[in-house]
Amino acid sequence: MKQNKYDDVNFFSAYEKMQRSVNGLEAAGEWHVLKALIPDLRKKSVLDLGCGFGWHCRYSREQQASSVIGVDISDKMLQKAREMTDDPLISYIKMPIEDIDFSDAQFDVVISSLAFHYIKSFEAICKKVYDCLKPGGVFIFSVEHPIFTSRNEQDWYYDDQGNRLHWAVDDYQSEGVRETTFLTENVIKYHRTFSTYINDLIHAGFMIRTVKEPIPSEEMLKREPDMQDELRRPMFLIISAEKQKK
Repeated sequence: MKQNKYDDVNFFSAYEKMQRSVNGLEAAGEWHVLKALIPDLRKKSVLDLGCGFGWHCRYSREQQASSVIGVDISDKMLQKAREMTDDPLISYIKMPIEDIDFSDAQFDVVISSLAFHYIKSFEAICKKVYDCLKPGGVFIFSVEHPIFTSRNEQDWYYDDQGNRLHWAVDDYQSEGVRETTFLTENVIKYHRTFSTYINDLIHAGFMIRTVKEPIPSEEMLKREPDMQDELRRPMFLIISAEKQKK
């Protein structure tokens, strides 16, 4: 059974209130890093896997992409995306990411933001993305960092006064299911090591272009002092890879 937590009423209600849900890409702490890695999208066909509210789809069209397809498993996410989108060159498809079956060499760029840690097999996704990319095409994605996902308790250690002492890493080499809490309880994520992310891409045929462990921008750190703790451990991992021309 593929996870569709975003159609849970309580979960979606909490997600809608997040800053990145209300204010879009500029409210996402990792966006300034991801944005810098996105190639020139003019006249490019773009696929967004786990498109959510469609922020990256609309950004792609702002950058003059010729066509954009957003894929998401959640009815509620796609309803919101369609409400926020007035562009005939953006289309949204309700489908689990695991089930994508596009034509060979259909897209120039495939983007995904914070979706793959909800999916059991990253290896299978790499193969599907590789096939649907044109030679020279770019695959760029963000996930929760393996240091962040290693434990079920994806949270800080606190002292008796509630101060954040440290971030623990445990069971790092034990890949697989993590039963954790994000917005609500009972959220299933899949932990995999840093090397698995890299090697699955390489084995699918990709050339790794860039690897980033982003921190919030100086502007965001000044605006939101609580974000200073994001400098103490990596929360996100961003990778850009290329399907080489033959």
